[in-house]
Amino acid sequence: MSLLTVASFACTNLIVGKKASVDGSVMCTYNCDGFGFASPLTYSAPGRHAAGEQIPVRGFGPAGNGRYIAQAEYTYGVVGLMNENQVTIVETTWDGREELRNPEGLLDYFTLMGIALQRSTNAREAIAVIDQLVNEYGYSSTGENFVIADKDEAWIFEIIGKGPGRKGAVWVALRVPDDCICAYANSSRIRQFPQAKKADKKLGFCVVEGECMYSADVISFAKEKGYYDGPDADFSFREAYGPLDFSAIRYCEARVWSFFRHHYDTAEIDSYLPFINGQTDVIDHLPLWIKPDKPLSVRDLMNDMRDHYEGTALDMTADVSAGPWASPYRNQPVNYKSSDGTDMFRERPIGCQQSGMTMVCQMRDWLPDAVGGVTYFNMDDASMVAYVPVYCGIDRIPDPFRRENNDIREFSTESAFWMNNFVANMVYPRYSAMIGDLREAQSELEDFYAEDQKTVEAEAPKLTAAERTEYLTRKTLDYTDMMMKRWDKLAKLLIVKHNDQIMQPSENGVVVAGRRSSPAYAPAFVDAVKAQTGDRYVKPAE
Repeated sequence: MSLLTVASFACTNLIVGKKASVDGSVMCTYNCDGFGFASPLTYSAPGRHAAGEQIPVRGFGPAGNGRYIAQAEYTYGVVGLMNENQVTIVETTWDGREELRNPEGLLDYFTLMGIALQRSTNAREAIAVIDQLVNEYGYSSTGENFVIADKDEAWIFEIIGKGPGRKGAVWVALRVPDDCICAYANSSRIRQFPQAKKADKKLGFCVVEGECMYSADVISFAKEKGYYDGPDADFSFREAYGPLDFSAIRYCEARVWSFFRHHYDTAEIDSYLPFINGQTDVIDHLPLWIKPDKPLSVRDLMNDMRDHYEGTALDMTADVSAGPWASPYRNQPVNYKSSDGTDMFRERPIGCQQSGMTMVCQMRDWLPDAVGGVTYFNMDDASMVAYVPVYCGIDRIPDPFRRENNDIREFSTESAFWMNNFVANMVYPRYSAMIGDLREAQSELEDFYAEDQKTVEAEAPKLTAAERTEYLTRKTLDYTDMMMKRWDKLAKLLIVKHNDQIMQPSENGVVVAGRRSSPAYAPAFVDAVKAQTGDRYVKPAE
């Protein structure tokens, strides 16, 4: 099964419809966030399977060990979280009502994603596969959102189980309008939705053609459990299965708010600040999606995945907690207490240090699938890495992204995860002093990749299928090798240029002769020191 390993419980997905993108591509993103794990890239080859063949299911917990489900007659090749048909599935977890988790279910959400990718030619088919699987084998995870996209459309899919002893799940899927953008960040977001008069007999669930699909019992089950007792037309999936509290709003919905703010009238998006501050009596939700003020590019999404609320009311670089080097990063925990017992918290932005991997997925209907589907991938924090193009038509994974080269317990210069973390952990505490050097290397690589895509997109369609596979695989391997070499150069530059917290001049990633300097303290930090210490550090007039 082709998966990026390890569960993720604090992730971000951004979604772009084909008419909301600059070139007509469908796009989605994924930061897989969680401390203490690396999330490698894997590959599963396409193949035909014998009747009666079984496959083992090994999920996150003991419920999946030693269990089997029936194999499909044919499975498609999968690279990471995109299959050879350009079907992509990414996720965020929102937990919801804990009593609805069924530990006896065979399938956790990540296993579902992998199997659905192996068995689907488009997004709608993937939704039907997921419904069939949970009904047959049971669903073991908590509340989850999937973004299920292909080269034509993107769907958001919210699902939660039915509790111990009950197979199946309740769920709703909505198609994101082609001219809109949407986002998920670990909270349920679907409220009311279009409803059908009855379930589709063949599919077994309800369909409002081209707009919505949902489990036939999504409302009746909520009424049975006492989560809702009003008219069906007013039913809100979020309020029944994943009601929000302050944490869900500030740590999760705020990330959606910040993404929207990048691509819409900022004054209008800022009118939702009372909601972000927990004032749900003033306003109790964000828009599910918006029509952006201009189309988005792949590079726009890469930058959006590096967001730390800069320039907003939640800016993480602008107060004393950012330290002397205006860092947007904060130590754990998210929640803490002051010396007088006051409950405190820190912001949780899209870009965060605990990412095991990050990806921007692009699906394009005017190119052959093998080259039309690209996952811009790397391991660790999106802010601290360069996104490497990985085509869905390759047949092997670059060594730096392979599982065996990314042991969380042992540093290796052959590991993309460890080389990225090596650089990032130098930059985090001295952010304003070092981030410029990292941005230079990041832009250098991503500029090259973007320009080289033009050649790839022109050449790959001319090749036979076998030639195209080898060509795209070689390109992906070369891109990854280029990234690793550039990051090695960057790591060596940082330790030399910034040794002992003094800056030496550099040009083109190399230290050059010139006068050393001291990086300036952040104004907020200086003012806070003066306010706390009074005249202690005030230099007397000479």
